[in-house]
Amino acid sequence: MKLASERQELILAAVRAQGTVRLTELVDKLGVTPVTVRRDVTVLADRGLVVRVHGGIRLPHRGIAEGTTSAARSVFGRLCGGEVGMVVPSVEYYWPTVIRGAQSAVTAAGGRLVLRASSYDPAEDRRQVTKLLDRGMQCLLVAPSTEGSRGLDLLRWLGSLNVSVILVERVPPPELPMLALDAAYTAHGLGAGMAVRHLVTLGHKRIGLVTSRSSPTSRALRRGWAEAVSALGLPDVLTGEVPAYGLPGWARAYDELLRQCRERDVHALIVHADREAIGFLERAQELGIDVPGELAVVTYDDEVAAASDPPLTAVCPQKYRLGALAAELALTRLADGAERPVHRVELWPTLVVRESCGTPAR
Repeated sequence: MKLASERQELILAAVRAQGTVRLTELVDKLGVTPVTVRRDVTVLADRGLVVRVHGGIRLPHRGIAEGTTSAARSVFGRLCGGEVGMVVPSVEYYWPTVIRGAQSAVTAAGGRLVLRASSYDPAEDRRQVTKLLDRGMQCLLVAPSTEGSRGLDLLRWLGSLNVSVILVERVPPPELPMLALDAAYTAHGLGAGMAVRHLVTLGHKRIGLVTSRSSPTSRALRRGWAEAVSALGLPDVLTGEVPAYGLPGWARAYDELLRQCRERDVHALIVHADREAIGFLERAQELGIDVPGELAVVTYDDEVAAASDPPLTAVCPQKYRLGALAAELALTRLADGAERPVHRVELWPTLVVRESCGTPAR
């Protein structure tokens, strides 16, 4: 009998070849029980590699209508040589899942994703984009730096290019209200509000926020937290920024914020991101603070939150779907050209409840 991984590869091969495959066909093809096929399909669907339809499965791309796979491939071949370029600020933490989503959608349409990594620096972003342009890329997925005047100049340059550019997890700032670039991004501010409201349902009224100094997401989280706290009539009790977990001085900075929690009677914290939240759990344990008994913690990102001790309740951006959506925007932009209006698509994150705040406040 084949291993589960082998069966799942065969299922993916079948759905790539046929577009849509019935579960009964997979039972006959694999020579296993319907229960085994449903289990394998569940694993693939949970990973975002297939989508369930009535009685079967299909590929998870929505930008291409049923029966138009060959047309999409001809679009790739004619307009971009079958390749889509992608520039991301990192290939570690958060971004690998986004990349896999984009790669899946591009591959499903018969293309190939060409990846380049930058470093949260506008000059490096521009250099990597230029490398892809030199290769003749006509379609780019880019997560550029947007902070400061250099970030604005980079966005203006991207908007001036004679190729299709899709912003990923970025949106032009208010200084560039008419920048005509498509974008797929997460509603991070709304995610912070989700965390606040979840803690309120548990009885918490004094909810703090801690963000990472190194993350461009922090600004949106602070804004979303402030809006939720104000809308719910809660006091503004504690906000803070900390160095990344493991950097010099991290433990001292985390201990100081935990001391402030005690002084200000704060028994609930939202922490960005997972590694920082895990650092807070570590320092809380060292200081004799029980989580969640004395301090409820919600993390933002959900990369490794389930593996912490205790497992962290997390706001989870839909990273895989974000990458796939950006690629779908690229496909339709290629097909429709200048006639297509600018699309800005915002994805909501989800809340995954685990043990780090799973009990009501005292």
